[in-house]
Amino acid sequence: MRAIGLVFAATAAAWCAYAPQADAAHLPGSRLFVQLGGDPGPDAKAAHGRPTAPLNTIQEVFHALEACWIPPDLDASRPGMQITVMLSFKRNGELLGEPRITYETHEASAAERMTYRLAVGQALARCTPLPFTEALGNALAGRPMTMRFIDNRKLKQAGIPNGRST
Repeated sequence: MRAIGLVFAATAAAWCAYAPQADAAHLPGSRLFVQLGGDPGPDAKAAHGRPTAPLNTIQEVFHALEACWIPPDLDASRPGMQITVMLSFKRNGELLGEPRITYETHEASAAERMTYRLAVGQALARCTPLPFTEALGNALAGRPMTMRFIDNRKLKQAGIPNGRST
C-alpha cells in the first residue's frame, strides 16, 4: 500500500517540471492551470476528446484534461475569467464523486459563471474515463486534484502581456 505513495511521489516530480507557472506554495502534483490564449476555432472543437493511449504520468493526465477543454465562445466569455474545480479519480480513470467548483471570478455574472461551469462539465464528460495505466491509477486513486481554468483570450487580443492586467 505504501508503494502507491512512492509512485505518486515520482509522478509529482513530473508535475513540477510541467507547471512552471505554479508558485512554490502549491502542493506539487495536485494542481493544473489551464491558461487560454486564443480562440481555438471551429475545427479545433472536433479534435477535443478522450485520449486513447494509456496515460502513465501526471503530466500526461494534465495534457489530456487540457486537450478536452473547449472554452465558451468569445462572445459569451469574460476576459480574465477564472474557475477552479476540485476532483478525484478512481483507479480505472473514472471520476470519483462529483467535481466541486471551489472558485469563480467574483465579478462574473451568474450567466457567465454558468457558461464556464457548463464548459468545465463538458470537458470532463468528454475526457473521462481517462485511460490510466495500472501504476498511475493506483497512484492517483482518491487523491484530490485541482484544475484552474483561466480565460485570457480577450486580454491577449487587447495586447495585455501574459493576459494579466496591471
